[in-house]
Amino acid sequence: MSEAPATIAPPERLLCGPGPTNVDPAALEAMRRPMLGHLDPHMHGILTELVDLLRSAYRAEDAEIVLPLQATGTSGMEAGIANLVEPGDTVVVGVNGFFGRRIVDIARRWGAEVEEVHADWGEHVSNDRLLDALDRHPHAGLVAVVHAETSTGCEHPLAELGAAMQDRDALLMADCVTSLGGVELEFDRWGIDYAYSCSQKCLAAPPGMSPLALSERAMERVRSRGKPVPMSSDLELLDSYWVERPAAYHHTAPILHIYALHEALRQTMLEGLEARWARHTAAGKRMQKGVLGAGLELLAEREHRLAPLTAVRVPEGVDGKAVQTELLEGGIEIGGGLGPQAPAMWRIGLMGPNATTETADRVLAALTAAVERQGAAVAG
Repeated sequence: MSEAPATIAPPERLLCGPGPTNVDPAALEAMRRPMLGHLDPHMHGILTELVDLLRSAYRAEDAEIVLPLQATGTSGMEAGIANLVEPGDTVVVGVNGFFGRRIVDIARRWGAEVEEVHADWGEHVSNDRLLDALDRHPHAGLVAVVHAETSTGCEHPLAELGAAMQDRDALLMADCVTSLGGVELEFDRWGIDYAYSCSQKCLAAPPGMSPLALSERAMERVRSRGKPVPMSSDLELLDSYWVERPAAYHHTAPILHIYALHEALRQTMLEGLEARWARHTAAGKRMQKGVLGAGLELLAEREHRLAPLTAVRVPEGVDGKAVQTELLEGGIEIGGGLGPQAPAMWRIGLMGPNATTETADRVLAALTAAVERQGAAVAG
């Protein structure tokens, strides 16, 4: 290339797909603040505050370790498997969409024997069936479920599963990528042992951080491992940087992403966690009511619909991708199905600053208008 390219000029989008969402303006502004070194004592004070904010967001005051992994939600998923599972261990996994399948894939890559408990896309995996699988595999070390299945818009009854597992030796792992900050989540009270999430959905920070929480029981499992885990996901080493003081060097931390996540969590606490959950619920219900009122169908079963992510079936004869393209040309992003097993659908995310009834109405109007035009084109 003989000349430098022009400065990038991304178009403005209303990001209402499965994530990322639009960044909270306060979090975006925080990234403009003065850069610090990762071993600067002032930086360590920010780390401590961020960990405290994460404890509040997870409701994990009793958790032994809470920190954000400097990576994506998938890395948080793999870090849990890497730290809690050893080759030959049995893992029970609830599978009702793309991300349940991904847990299975990662667990097998780490040498686990996986017992899959399936439900159709849009249906939740019954806790009774998960517990039955645990009864049939009494030495299983881990039960893993997706609290908020982003690929289907289905919410798992996690509180009930945690209560039912209180007297069991198996640990409970929960994918909270699309629930942290947007759906009721009680790490301590529900008896979760390992939870992971991301920064770019209901928390509304940029992608690149994966908040984790581990119980005391989970850390006992980590410390009893026979083989070490990769250094980048060694939770004890990460804790020595994020929590222990003086901090021990582990990696060069993504300082500006830390600023953004700190501010996003601070905004969450200023709003109030329950109020934020209620806002996401109101927006999701508005969208889902409107979808049904427009004669469209929802994928997720009625009693387990996820508020921050609504999955809408593409009507027969309508080109779902063409509808997405039309909306994108008008400045609105929505998602399609994820993976080859997915039925034809649109995935509409109302998360972070976009979790409002006004945004729900705007997206619904654009969607229904595009569907009508596509349907008319097919009929013509």
